[in-house]
Amino acid sequence: MRGMRNKSTFILFVFLFIFGCSNQTVPSITNDIQNHAESEDEGTDSESVIENDKVDEPLEEVIEKLQAKAIEVKEQNYEKHSQFSEYVPGVKTRLDTDDKVVALTLDACGGENGSGYDKELIDFLIENNIKADLFINARWIHKNENIFLELAKNPLFTIQNHGTEHKPLSVTPNSAWGIESTSSQEEIVQEIMDNQFLIYELTGELPRYFRSGTAFYDEVSVNIANDLGVEIVNFDVIGDGGATFTKEQVVTSMNTAEAGSIIILHMNQPKSDTAEGVMEAVLKLKDEGYRFVHLSEYDLH
Repeated sequence: MRGMRNKSTFILFVFLFIFGCSNQTVPSITNDIQNHAESEDEGTDSESVIENDKVDEPLEEVIEKLQAKAIEVKEQNYEKHSQFSEYVPGVKTRLDTDDKVVALTLDACGGENGSGYDKELIDFLIENNIKADLFINARWIHKNENIFLELAKNPLFTIQNHGTEHKPLSVTPNSAWGIESTSSQEEIVQEIMDNQFLIYELTGELPRYFRSGTAFYDEVSVNIANDLGVEIVNFDVIGDGGATFTKEQVVTSMNTAEAGSIIILHMNQPKSDTAEGVMEAVLKLKDEGYRFVHLSEYDLH
């Protein structure tokens, strides 16, 4: 089983690059807040704002605290990194439980070839009352804002952060599966926070979890993400190989899930076999006694 997952990992990231994760620049919010540094109030409790999903404070006050936190993290000194992969320390891949539960996480990568909407997949989840966490990139939101807002209103789904330009996270230049990473502390903050701001401004809620483009990180970027108030979540089951698996491959892969598994799938490739495979695999897992839960219902490890 482990060998099959490793092979799936390779297939996933090769096709992430080919099928819709090419980078396009989106407007930067964090670049517009540099002048805020001089007016930052000492002792601002920005962490209390970031760590809660639903925020009741006025939007302007929350944005101000988020901006202050972003500037603080940009200027903080971090130790140098030594690893760059999907599984560096601090990246969460499973629910910490022996309960027969599984978390479905659906990525929407955005970009020229990755901004589609798999309505058949989402409709199936809604009709069958299946929970899922949606990791959505800023480029996909800009392309599908009305759909995004409808998804955000549905209690079956949580909205999580899949980055601004779908970049791997690193403080030095790197690449994963043909996609160039961030290359500085400032770029890491921007990749996380520009989309964090966008999602908050549209929904009034702050994502608790983050997954980068390609799901690659160095240790510094994981620490930076944590300091910004988000937890990095990857997966232990690759459900659809970047929306390239056949229906049969999706079913086979998803049925390797165990108690506490986090499955990665994609909701941005409607021409793929993902929806058909998920339909069969989900019903099969339900018959085996599994429940589908949100990430936030359990601790992660």
